[in-house]
Amino acid sequence: MKNLRKLFDQNAEWAGKIREEDPSFFERLSKEQTPEYLWIGCSDSRVPGNQIVGLEPGELFVHRNVANLVIHTDLNCLSAMQFAVEILRVKHVIICGHYGCGGVNAALQNQDLGLITNWLRHIQDIVYEKCDELEKITDDKARCDRLCELNVIQQVMNAGRTTVVQDAWKRGQELTVHGWIYSLRNGALMDLGVCVRNADEMQNIWK
Repeated sequence: MKNLRKLFDQNAEWAGKIREEDPSFFERLSKEQTPEYLWIGCSDSRVPGNQIVGLEPGELFVHRNVANLVIHTDLNCLSAMQFAVEILRVKHVIICGHYGCGGVNAALQNQDLGLITNWLRHIQDIVYEKCDELEKITDDKARCDRLCELNVIQQVMNAGRTTVVQDAWKRGQELTVHGWIYSLRNGALMDLGVCVRNADEMQNIWK
């Protein structure tokens, strides 16, 4: 703790500013959370969901992992999704990737990074499936950026196929899955135009 004293000091300063601006903020926050959004993003420290979209604590339910993957055997991600959808009743699931993603680039370059290489195999599956499109892109950076986009699109499809989302749609719950990407270069979000509100719309994702 001694070496991390700065973080505690910064926490005290932050909490003090919040109480000064809004004395009842923490009292309200402690009673409940009622977010409308579930953010599934990358663990990258440069991509903080709340700050990117300008939302306060309690307004965005967040799950993050390396390369923002939604894997059908990942109980961590699926549990977060189930809690957000069934308990918190969020209305939007946002899959947000970012350009220049190290995990995506490692998968594209077939780098051996040890244990995490197994996780990134899911992205390599996209590389194999979309190899014709990716091979036509001669610039390495542009090719990686395109794979970052394709990865988000695939994760939207994966999220839409989970029992969590499928069951929500079956019971008529209002729930939309979105695919976005973030630029580290200018701080801008871009909607990839992948937005599904029901099982029928899932058929048109790759079209």
